[in-house]
Amino acid sequence: MIRVLLADDQDLVRAGLRALLDGDDGLSVTAEAHSGREAVELTRRHRPDVVLMDIRMPGTDGIAATAEITADPDLTAVRVLILTTFDEDAEVFAAIRAGAAGYLLKDTPAAELRAGVRTIAGGENLLSPRVARQVMAQLATTAAPVAPDPRLERLTERELAVLRRVALGDTNAEIAQHLVVSPATARTYISRILAKLDARDRTELAVLAHRWGLFSEDDA
Repeated sequence: MIRVLLADDQDLVRAGLRALLDGDDGLSVTAEAHSGREAVELTRRHRPDVVLMDIRMPGTDGIAATAEITADPDLTAVRVLILTTFDEDAEVFAAIRAGAAGYLLKDTPAAELRAGVRTIAGGENLLSPRVARQVMAQLATTAAPVAPDPRLERLTERELAVLRRVALGDTNAEIAQHLVVSPATARTYISRILAKLDARDRTELAVLAHRWGLFSEDDA
C-alpha cells in the first residue's frame, strides 16, 4: 500500500483527491495539510511514501515545504510530487531545485495521476508532458561548457548511453527496451551514474546531460 499525504489549501481539492486516491486499492491517503508548514509537520509525523504538494498555499508555500522535506535526513524515503495549476518556468525549476521528484498539473487525468503517484513511490521522477517540453526547451538554450567536464570521464560508453536516455525522459522500462537490457540492469546503471556524478536524482542527471551537450533530438 502506497501512503499519500495531501497538501492543498482548498478543502474541495483535497476532498476530490482523497476520493480519487482512496478509490484505488493500492493507494491510501494518510493525512491532509492545508499549508506548507502543516505539510512538513504531518510528513514528519506520518512518514508517507508520497506527498502530493500544491505550490501556492498560505504561509510556507509548497516549494519551501518541499525543500524542507527533502533536506531532512530523517525523511529521505519520502518523495514529493508537485500537483499544481501553474506551469510557469520559474515555478517548475524552483520545484526541481527544491528536490521535487515530480511535477504534474491539476488537469492531469485521474488514471495518469494515480499512475504518477506509483511512479514517484517507485523511485522514478516524473514531469507532465507539457512541463517536460518546457524544461527541455529551457535546457536547450543553455550553452554547453567549452571544455569537457571531467566527470564525464568517469562514465563508460554504456553509462553515457543510459544518461542520454534519462535526458530524454525515459523510464527504466523504456531505457531497458531501447538498450535491450532488463529493467533491473537499467536501474543498476542509473544507480552507478548517480554515484559517479554525485547527482541527487534523475532530474539532476537530465540537467547535467543537457548542460554537457549530450542530448540530441535525434536520439528520441
